[in-house]
Amino acid sequence: MDILLVGRLLPDSKNLERPYACKRMKLIFNRGALFYAEYNLRLFLLLLFSNVDVYHANDLDTLLANYLASKIRRKPLVYDSHEYFTGVPEIQNRKLVKNTWTKIERWIFPKLNHIFTVNDAIASRYHQQYGKEIRVLRNIPRKKQAYNFKSKHELNIPEGKNIIITQGAGINIDRGIEEAVEAMQYLSNVYFIIIGNGDVIPQLKERVLQLELENSVIFKNKMPYEEMMQYTYHAELGLTLDKNTNTNYKLSLPNKLFDYIHAGIPILASKVVEVEKIVKKYNIGLLIENHEPKHIAQQIQIALNDNLKAKYESNLKKAAQELSWEHEENKLIELYNKIAG
Repeated sequence: MDILLVGRLLPDSKNLERPYACKRMKLIFNRGALFYAEYNLRLFLLLLFSNVDVYHANDLDTLLANYLASKIRRKPLVYDSHEYFTGVPEIQNRKLVKNTWTKIERWIFPKLNHIFTVNDAIASRYHQQYGKEIRVLRNIPRKKQAYNFKSKHELNIPEGKNIIITQGAGINIDRGIEEAVEAMQYLSNVYFIIIGNGDVIPQLKERVLQLELENSVIFKNKMPYEEMMQYTYHAELGLTLDKNTNTNYKLSLPNKLFDYIHAGIPILASKVVEVEKIVKKYNIGLLIENHEPKHIAQQIQIALNDNLKAKYESNLKKAAQELSWEHEENKLIELYNKIAG
């Protein structure tokens, strides 16, 4: 099977090295309504004149272009919803934007025959709304790769401090990282690494300066997965603290949860349904009861005092074996074989 991955080229985009073909479009607009309009128009034209057998739409913001091309070309379409898109916090107070995406979803979703999403909670919500069969395909790494891990010295990480980490491409509002930074003022001998980009990063950096935490909190821009995992491997605790303030986060299952598991580090998590379910099932971390910075600091300190990384080592290994892409990919292969048949 030949694959063409289509995306966009940003000013800070890194070179891609993938075992399949990739095409990144350089757009005039990179944000807002004009970006989405330009991207879907360009994507539609590219898909329409590409020699493909199956279209695979990644999230609602690519569905319109894929759907129109698939109807015109009379080719199968797979919809892969990585989140509950109409519930993301960024559009909840933007009535026109939310209504636009909701209308697109309500128009196309009932017509789809092959639908994936990332967890049971979102699948159940979509099934209730549209009465469609929804397959669950979790975005999980492959079993632990044989990395040549760098030392803390090579990564410029303090040797004598406890490392905690959070990571992701969307470090945004309501993900609990503002409170995690605030919690650092109540902790000693702890070094907090924040890897990734997002809309709250500027204010987080400003708050770190205000609290004089420059020696305790460090920011790293988004980086290739293998490079990011070098830092994760050295952490004593991984944070995933999404708030239950919007439907998308309430139903979310962040990729970083599985990154922590595969790096062999325990988790401090908020009580969003899918994350809580995994933390409790495998007994691989602690949960917070609220987002008060002092409470978060207390839970971090408990995790460090109890040496959870060693305590939960066997549990984390079991979770990593069971929660791996090798167990998920068969669902995708099965569907494509069904479509081909």
